[in-house]
Amino acid sequence: MEEKKPTKEEQIGIHKGALSVLAIEQQEFYKLLQVVQQQIEAHVKALKELGVDLEAEASKAGKAKKDDLDTRLG
Repeated sequence: MEEKKPTKEEQIGIHKGALSVLAIEQQEFYKLLQVVQQQIEAHVKALKELGVDLEAEASKAGKAKKDDLDTRLG
């Protein structure tokens, strides 16, 4: 049995519907990213208030990763 190919209008409807759903999903994803960013900022602020130098910590972590890579490639 042969399948009926969707008409051009049906194909347009399918694509428009998909774009509509994806646009809503994109908006929800953006909201989630905003919440995550707010949480990150709150933790960074708390660590700074506790005297943690995040830039120094990041530098140490980056150097440790580079040293580890150099050792493995050595």
